[in-house]
Amino acid sequence: MHIFDPRFAPSPHWPRTPPVAPVAAYRRLQQRIGTQRTVVVTPSTYGVDNTCTLDALDELGPTARGVAVVDADVPRAELDRLASHRVCGLRVNFVSPQSWGETTPQMLQTLADRVAPLGWHVQVFAHPEQLMAMEALLGSLPVPLVIDHLGRIDPAEGAQGPAYDALRRLLDRGNTWIKLSGAYMRSRERAPGYGDTFAVAQGLLRHAPERLVWGSDWPHTTEKPGSVDDADLVDVLLAWCWTQDLLEQVLVRNPRRLYGFD
Repeated sequence: MHIFDPRFAPSPHWPRTPPVAPVAAYRRLQQRIGTQRTVVVTPSTYGVDNTCTLDALDELGPTARGVAVVDADVPRAELDRLASHRVCGLRVNFVSPQSWGETTPQMLQTLADRVAPLGWHVQVFAHPEQLMAMEALLGSLPVPLVIDHLGRIDPAEGAQGPAYDALRRLLDRGNTWIKLSGAYMRSRERAPGYGDTFAVAQGLLRHAPERLVWGSDWPHTTEKPGSVDDADLVDVLLAWCWTQDLLEQVLVRNPRRLYGFD
């Protein structure tokens, strides 16, 4: 999920007015859907300024972890500072506008090399075509790879297309994780059930249940305000996971390993 707090100014590169989504609002959401642990991801809105995320991590306490955004020449001292606030990964975004301009595969490689000694992971948000083009690079990164939002696979292709095959091959390497999140991003069936996403999500769950995690993507900035109900997203996850043990694996055991929760 992301925190947007009006106390922190957006990056000059960002074209839209950010929502108001502070920690207090997220805590109310947690009470509603029953989650306790949190992974705060710095949104592209703030460029490479992680101040809002670090402030949120301090407020949320030891049940929270962070995923930061930095540029390729980030000094080691800054990475150490982020780690002291329980940041454990970097997000590399090939989809949204970034403060440095275009994100390149070389930048991804450089950042992965920089954080490997820290034991961090790299979270990649990319279009399916970009994931396929970078498959060899993604499979060779020296850190755990987390692919955002079901790889943005078109539900019309389901579990039959080349992008899904690429995700399976990356999973088979043993160092790739996939987020079961953003079901609404490409669904044509829409809320509340997002039924056309089931083939991809359940195919991944059958293939590598030990390396899938869930995220709400709150406050859903890619969608029209008020169009996504987080309770619907929980219901969708419950429908994707056909056993209680699988649900616990996705929600508890897998994120414990990936994010280092106690």
